[in-house]
Amino acid sequence: MKDKYKAMVDFLFEVGMLKKTPRTGYQFLGTGKENVAEHSFRTAIIAFVLAKNSGKDAYKAALMALFHDLHEARCGDFNYVYRIYNKSDERQALKDSLQDTGIEEEVLDFYQELEEVKSVEAALVQDADQLDLILNLKEQLDLGNKYAAKWLDCALKRLRTEEGKKLAQKILQTDHTDWWFKTPDPSWWTKKNGQD
Repeated sequence: MKDKYKAMVDFLFEVGMLKKTPRTGYQFLGTGKENVAEHSFRTAIIAFVLAKNSGKDAYKAALMALFHDLHEARCGDFNYVYRIYNKSDERQALKDSLQDTGIEEEVLDFYQELEEVKSVEAALVQDADQLDLILNLKEQLDLGNKYAAKWLDCALKRLRTEEGKKLAQKILQTDHTDWWFKTPDPSWWTKKNGQD
């Protein structure tokens, strides 16, 4: 008899591998770093925001994004250069990792919908994937990596939805540190040094 809880525990340990799996494109960019878990987390948040603002199913989009690179725990991250020379059976890797967990059907359906871009939510998740990269590239550009501009040009061309394109344009116009200085009381920065 199959032990569902053992399968779930094995799966959860495997998910933890995403924290140890680097996104490999940054090696070519020369600056920045990120692991697949970090990327998946922000991609899910972006997908939720995009879908919510588009009047689509934000929860579905977030879940689809959360699982979108799960196969990389087994296959690794193939950046755009690696994909020219390497192939992997991502669907089979995902199917094998999900075996006997009780969530196989739903996650594999998300994967198929995303790969075939069968819904608006899938298109928004595809954009969320690129927007996470665009955010990282904008930060690297702000920090002085001039090569990030070339990468931004490529990533912008991959966007599919109007909502994604609008958000990308705002990213390009925003300094990555602006949020840090946005406090309810701007005088905080001058008077809150331990004294009122």
